[in-house]
Amino acid sequence: MHPILKTDRLSHKYSSAWAIRDINLEIERTGIVGLLGSNGAGKSTTMNIICGTLNQTEGSVLINGTDLRQEPEAAKREIGFLPQNPPLYTDLTTDEYLVYCAELRLMEKTRIRSAVDEAKERCGITNVSNRLIRNLSGGYRQRIGIAQAIVHRPKLVVMDEPTNGLDPNQLIEARKLIREVAQEHAVLLSSHILSEIQVLCKEIVMIESGRIVFADSMDAFNNYVQTNSILLRLENPPASVELLRIKGITGVEFLTATQIRLRFEGDQDVMERLVAASVEHGWRLREIGLDKGLLDDTFKQLSSKSHQ
Repeated sequence: MHPILKTDRLSHKYSSAWAIRDINLEIERTGIVGLLGSNGAGKSTTMNIICGTLNQTEGSVLINGTDLRQEPEAAKREIGFLPQNPPLYTDLTTDEYLVYCAELRLMEKTRIRSAVDEAKERCGITNVSNRLIRNLSGGYRQRIGIAQAIVHRPKLVVMDEPTNGLDPNQLIEARKLIREVAQEHAVLLSSHILSEIQVLCKEIVMIESGRIVFADSMDAFNNYVQTNSILLRLENPPASVELLRIKGITGVEFLTATQIRLRFEGDQDVMERLVAASVEHGWRLREIGLDKGLLDDTFKQLSSKSHQ
């Protein structure tokens, strides 16, 4: 069995500067792998090479065992791509657009109708089959973008910032859909937002300054990046002195009227004590989680350790 995606020493140079250097990735199964990096870290270059829209300077990309550079047509049949701004033709209906996308992927004509219907059902857009795309909401447009990426049933689906710019309801729906897609496809999801990667991905690859600085499971990442603060939201928060009475809490900072950052010492059992205190005193806890800090700080921490 070939890995669904394998890159070997992938490197690319713009003019005289290396954008990425020795990027080694391997995805062997379905699920979501997060590609995380700050703006300018090399994520887009990496994804463009993997999708075949940019030729690398050095290294190779294998899609299900097929070399993308040597056999681009065969390899690209196994790739679905959702750019940050979905490539929609807004003067077409949903059906017209998805049929067109299937034809671009050189699908057999006898398979196109059933493939389009399947993609629409999976993405929840059957009810807008005959609507012009320009008349649809941002949430529906994002779903159509995902549908075009899976209509030809690829093994690998690459998504660039797929939840960027969505409102909270659309965000929840998009996350649910991405998880469903990942049950049958390998998904490589790019983002510069750490919290988005944490919510969606089980594995994470971090790129900084064109190089991989971390590649492991999300659990390993959470254990690697230590924190001693908690973020929580209380609809009926108490005074700081009440929170400081909870064992392990050493500092209280109100970020807003309801959002609070707490410093703590010891293990993470303090979260259980916070939940219990909220129930007992009617603080109406709405959110609680470890504060992983600023993404830039995380990059600095990982980058410094990677060069030691």
